[in-house]
Amino acid sequence: MSTERISELMEGLGKAATRAAATLALAPTAQKNAALEAAAAAVRERSGEILTANERDLAAARAAKVSGPRLERLKLDAGRIEAIAASLATVAALPDPIGTTTAEWQRPNGLRIQRVVVPIGVIGIIFESRPNVTTDAGALCLKSGNAALLRGGSESRHSNAALHACLAAGLGAADLPAACVQLVPSTDRAAVGYMLAGMGEYLDLIVPRGGRTLVARVQQEARVPVIGHLEGNCHVYVDRDADLAMARTIALNAKMRRTGICGAAETLLVDRACAATHLAPIVRDLLQAGCEVRGDPTVQQADPRVHPASEDDWYTEYLDAIIAARVVDGVDAAIEHIARYGSAHTESIVTGNQATAERFLQRVDSAIVLHNASTQFADGAEFGMGAEIGISTDRFHARGPVGVEQLTSYKYVVRGAGQIRP
Repeated sequence: MSTERISELMEGLGKAATRAAATLALAPTAQKNAALEAAAAAVRERSGEILTANERDLAAARAAKVSGPRLERLKLDAGRIEAIAASLATVAALPDPIGTTTAEWQRPNGLRIQRVVVPIGVIGIIFESRPNVTTDAGALCLKSGNAALLRGGSESRHSNAALHACLAAGLGAADLPAACVQLVPSTDRAAVGYMLAGMGEYLDLIVPRGGRTLVARVQQEARVPVIGHLEGNCHVYVDRDADLAMARTIALNAKMRRTGICGAAETLLVDRACAATHLAPIVRDLLQAGCEVRGDPTVQQADPRVHPASEDDWYTEYLDAIIAARVVDGVDAAIEHIARYGSAHTESIVTGNQATAERFLQRVDSAIVLHNASTQFADGAEFGMGAEIGISTDRFHARGPVGVEQLTSYKYVVRGAGQIRP
């Protein structure tokens, strides 16, 4: 598509989104919920069409020799479609933050001041692979009163279109503008460039959801604020006071439940004080599950199948059945390792010592820190948010799972009785 046509297309989408955002910002909660509930019903009714569309995407991906983890992220089945529908219904049931007063006070001069939650405006979401982002992002933006402009990856274009049609059906059923949630119809990479550099007049925020290359590009080129994270280099630390059975279960789940998500553990740290009893069983579990283990010399001694780890391994987000493993001298050494090599995403400590756990939870500066739980819980739905647009490792505005509340801003409403400033 020519540059001129891309410009014309994106300008039209931007103008429509701006108009829709003005309407949606004032929409009552019941109307937004009705749209989400109708969209959930449409997903269930059209499950066959969605699966057919997804199979077209999968066939093209296989022909292009797309890697296993990427195929896994792309694939839909009956269970995942039901999860998508359930997520839409869950978001509908969440409290509506828009219009709520988060603080209020009165000044000595009689002015009454309130801080009131409002939508951000128009949010652009650029994502890869996972078709469910279409409905998750659309639902969260809709509930929080924001218009959404979605640009999915070319590898999932048929699945995205089928799911977006369900959102459009929900909007229509609730008498809301179709432009409240728009899907960019072009797979031309120039459309992404235009969203980043040419739509500052229309977009108030951009959220990237995908691999490091995509997120880095968005963060470097965007002319509007961005919420996102580059990598999910997540850690599990097994402390000397960890229950072995619990440590084995958590480490295996954190790495192998789904290796291609950003909450998957990429590094295992084991306290030297329990290495003699805990290290070999955990490493063996991972190896038997099909995970490649790359370890330091002590980990290599625990099992001859362990490959030597390089310095680069401690920094790496594999998104695959590979994990780096190291023995450390206690909780402070684990905290130091995470601070040096981690990406401030999600870290877990396994220990029966409450004081050690609190030390870890307080001193590890990541968006999500867990005690005796798998890093795979790094997910908005698991936090009770219904869904998420992504996990933010930023330190401003939104951090951790980005859900309905994180997609809002606020304004100050000041009421007086004729006061003037002297």
